[in-house]
Amino acid sequence: MLKKSITELEKLAEDIREQILETVSKNGGHLSSTLGATELILGMHTVFDSLKDPFIFDVSHQSYAHKLVTDRLEEFHTLRQYGGISGYTKPSESPHDYYVSGHSSTSISLAVGAAKAIRIRGEEGDRVPIAFIGDGSMSAGMVYEALNELGDRKYPIVILLNDNEMSIAKPIGAISRMLSQAMAGRFYQKLKSGTEEVLKHLPDSATYLAKKFEESFRLITPGVMFEEMGIEYIGPIDGHNLESIIETLELAKSMKKPVIVHAQTLKGKGYEYSEGYLEHWHGVSPFDLETGKSLKKSSKKSATQIFSEEMLRIAEEDSKVVGITAAMPSGTGLSSLLEKFPNRFWDVAIAEQHAVTSSGPLAKEGFKPFVAIYSTFLQRGYDQVIHDICLANLPVKFAIDRAGIVGEDGETHQGVFDLSYLRPIPNMTLFAPRDEVSFRSGIEFAKDFPTPISFRYPRGSFLDDGEFPETPWKLGKAQILKEGNEKMLFVGYGNGVGRAIQTSKLLKRDIAILDLRFLKPLDIELLKELSEKYTKWYIFSDSAKAGGVGSAIQELGLGIEVTSFEYGDKFITHGKTKDVEESLELLPEQLAKKIDF
Repeated sequence: MLKKSITELEKLAEDIREQILETVSKNGGHLSSTLGATELILGMHTVFDSLKDPFIFDVSHQSYAHKLVTDRLEEFHTLRQYGGISGYTKPSESPHDYYVSGHSSTSISLAVGAAKAIRIRGEEGDRVPIAFIGDGSMSAGMVYEALNELGDRKYPIVILLNDNEMSIAKPIGAISRMLSQAMAGRFYQKLKSGTEEVLKHLPDSATYLAKKFEESFRLITPGVMFEEMGIEYIGPIDGHNLESIIETLELAKSMKKPVIVHAQTLKGKGYEYSEGYLEHWHGVSPFDLETGKSLKKSSKKSATQIFSEEMLRIAEEDSKVVGITAAMPSGTGLSSLLEKFPNRFWDVAIAEQHAVTSSGPLAKEGFKPFVAIYSTFLQRGYDQVIHDICLANLPVKFAIDRAGIVGEDGETHQGVFDLSYLRPIPNMTLFAPRDEVSFRSGIEFAKDFPTPISFRYPRGSFLDDGEFPETPWKLGKAQILKEGNEKMLFVGYGNGVGRAIQTSKLLKRDIAILDLRFLKPLDIELLKELSEKYTKWYIFSDSAKAGGVGSAIQELGLGIEVTSFEYGDKFITHGKTKDVEESLELLPEQLAKKIDF
């Protein structure tokens, strides 16, 4: 716990922001949210003990100040680097990190689970879970599943709601501000407790009137929803006023019941370029501290940029094209379409299940919905893909961004599993482009496809620069890029085709290369034909080995020797993509040494 005066804590907040800015400007990372959360985190560490009380950060991308005040100051310069500290909470990194995190809206469920364990162990008076959650995370249904149980069972939990966009509740005029400030004090909480005690002893008629007065009082305060669920509400408070934060957290901790403390903060506080709601500063690449300008330079178009351009083209030509993203309009490339076609493209917030299910009726009504989503986040809508889309065999198009290794975000964000979890689903078609040309034509192919279809593409640029001419997309048909004189065949899928081409060039041998194009259905006829000529097959795909491309080919029983260069059975750590691939021995120069002639 921190034992410092308010003046000392304010100075510490300034120092922390300077350290965060210095490191993130060099390494990249999440910036605006973590700058805005600094005082709240210092308040947590003043009132609670992170070695005893479960500190649970939702997503945890805003936990940099937490890392700095625990035991990682000396290592902080390694943030998000290979072999360095993670950009998220990670118990294997520090005992101060209670739980691994990286996806949204899990914190209250985790706090409820921790509170159950604390009660069973008889430690309820000694340990109090505190969940730190942003207002954006409150859009996901899992939050309300947890609140529903919490309001019924009344576990002592403090939920610190970091409202940096005022999307949960805006102060309603001067009266609301006055009431909210009053509600944050001990006087109001004592008055409320006393009133509840008095109500127990009043006759029914008086009790009815008193309760009506209390309900009317609460209806003009921002916390009515939470209190209706049986959870005490305090706030909103100034999330940058350390004295107010500490006093409020001490009060909430002492109440021995579930409490939401609503704090309003400014995103990016302390760095003028990032202050306010500017999506660009949520997650950043290295930048110049003086000017705020990015230092990242890329001459090649990213796959996301290609997707964005092509979607804009087909949306202009076909009024039935619609699109959905779950809180990632910029990341998925749909921002421009949301602006140009606000009645046909929607950001549904952090609600992947809803995003998937709501696309079904759009397809049923004759529209052509594209669900643009990261590979790692589609995991959160898996049941909906099966039950609400594929079971009904509806023509929803899943545009799966960030397939493969995504770099510095690490284990929780690597796009590793989508092929393995989508391939077994009946009615689902899977394909992957290898370069810009095949991607553009592939989007056109998917647009009019009559049943569920998914296509995946990498973060950043394609490895293949378009070296081989493209053939039109035809369901279940692969493309032979190059015949060879050796007894081996390089089979590439998606961005893996580029890796196969690069590896082949290093070997300086006449090796056949196949662009698989479709994982489901496979081009069985061509694969059987190739198995008679080539007996050693090497698989190149940025996907999990279990249930992946190599597995699908081996299931055909072609009598060939298959070696897969897909990812093994372990979670993949964070770091620059090249560093991570080198650690997995997946760089072309490393793969070339594994080829057995």
